[in-house]
Order: sequence, then C-alpha cells, then structure tokens
Amino acid sequence: MKLLAVVRHAKSSWDDTTLDDIDRPLNARGLRDAPRMGQQLERRRSTPDHMISSPANRAHSTAEIFAERLGYPRPDIAVEPGIYEAGVQDLLSVIRDLDDAHDFVVLFGHNPAVTSLVNALTSAGLNNVPTCGVAEIEFEVDYWREAAAENARMAEFDFPKKR
Repeated sequence: MKLLAVVRHAKSSWDDTTLDDIDRPLNARGLRDAPRMGQQLERRRSTPDHMISSPANRAHSTAEIFAERLGYPRPDIAVEPGIYEAGVQDLLSVIRDLDDAHDFVVLFGHNPAVTSLVNALTSAGLNNVPTCGVAEIEFEVDYWREAAAENARMAEFDFPKKR
C-alpha cells in the first residue's frame, strides 16, 4: 500500500503587490494553521518517507512547517518545479514517478490542481480543498506508477476550519 497526503499550501499574503506570485509568503493565518494541521497529520500518521513541494514560497514554507511537526528533515524536502501551475495530469506524473521505496509521501501544491487531483482519484466531489487542507489518499498498490482512481480511496480529509 502507498499513502499520499496532498496538502494545499497554507493561506498566503497579498500585502506586497510588488512580489511575483511564486514569491508570496504565508500570512498570519497561514502561519497559525500550518503547525496545527501538521500536528493533526502527525497524530494520524508516522513520519513521511518523502516530502515534495512546489517551489512557490507559500507551498515550501508550509512544507517546512509540516516537516518540523512530522520529524522530517527540512533540507530533505524535494522541490519539484512542475507542481507550480500544474494540472491534474502533471501531478499524476509527479506521483507516478515517485521512488517505490517511499510508502508515505506528502505533496504540497496549489489549487485548482489539488482539488481536481483529489476528486479525480477519489470521486470525493469536493468543491474546494481549503488552504492548508490535507487529503490522505491510500493506494492499494506496490508501485507508484500504478496509482490511479481504481485503486485509491480517501482515508482522511482534514482542514483548519474543521478543527
């Protein structure tokens, strides 16, 4: 079995209009929510085998906060440029290319792709994965390349306002 936790980055700031989108930081709510959601994931799961993030500041910052809560070495967070501005097929490619030695992976990305991915894999019918939302998807496979809707199920869906 493989487990994928898909995390939409925490709430980001729009205060500095001179920043490029990729450089926007987390705002106060994001800095509050990310540790709480990382703690919730820690309560349900062990330390991930692998963490992978969009290069966007807000996504990578969220990943670093989760890593600290989950006991995952922050320098080992992989940055995958293809996650930024990805579509569902792009994210599926990233997932299917994961090293099979990793059984539990946490991926940090952006909407609308995160919501679309969760719906495509689980038929959850979600309108929106909120900022810092975590969808835990279990795959009944031995190899990431086999990850598909046919062998996936939503194990947990959590988000800050649920708490």
